[in-house]
Amino acid sequence: MSEETRRYWDEQAATFDDEADHGLRDPAVRRAWADLLLPLLPPTARVADLGCGTGSLSLLLARAGHDVHGIDLSPRMIDAARAKAATAGVAARFSVGDAATPPLEPRSVDVVLVRHVLWAFQEPGDVLASWIDLLVPSGLLLLVEGRWSTGAGLAAADCEALVRRHRHEAQVRMLGEPSYWGKGITDERYLLASSR
Repeated sequence: MSEETRRYWDEQAATFDDEADHGLRDPAVRRAWADLLLPLLPPTARVADLGCGTGSLSLLLARAGHDVHGIDLSPRMIDAARAKAATAGVAARFSVGDAATPPLEPRSVDVVLVRHVLWAFQEPGDVLASWIDLLVPSGLLLLVEGRWSTGAGLAAADCEALVRRHRHEAQVRMLGEPSYWGKGITDERYLLASSR
C-alpha cells in the first residue's frame, strides 16, 4: 500500500472507533460480533487479524482466550490498539505492517480474520492467496466484506468466487441485521468462512 494510504488511515485513527462496528463500545454490538465469530474458531486458536484498525476484534478474540496478532498499515491505528489492549489487560499483540504482505510465516496461524480490507486491493486474488498461505492445513479464513451504497466494495458472489479459486469451500452469511452495525443498513454486508 502507498504512503498516501498510510497517511489517510493515520488521520482516521482518532475517530475510527466512533462507528459502532469499529469501536464495539456498545455492549449489544460487541455481543453480536462475539456471537458471530467465537463459535467458528477452534479452541485457543492462533489468529492473524489483518488490517486490524484499532484492534476491537483482536481484543474480542483475545478476551476469549485466543492468541491474536493484529497487523495494520497505520502506526496510529496500532498505537490505539496497543493502548486499548493495555487498558483492558488483554494480551493481544499488534504490529505495523501491510495486510497484503503481513510479516508472518507461512502456515503459522489457525485463523486469518480480515474485515473490510480485501475489496481495497487492485489484485485481491493475489492478496487472498498470500493470506491462505499463512494458514495451517484446514485453517480458517474469515472475511467480513461488503458492497456498499457508495458503489465501493466487493459483492458476496465475487468474493466467494475469489476464495473458491484457492479453496474447496466457502460459506457466505449475510450480515444485514442492525445488531452488527449499530444502525440499519441498506447495502450488502457479509461474512465468508472457509476452512478447506
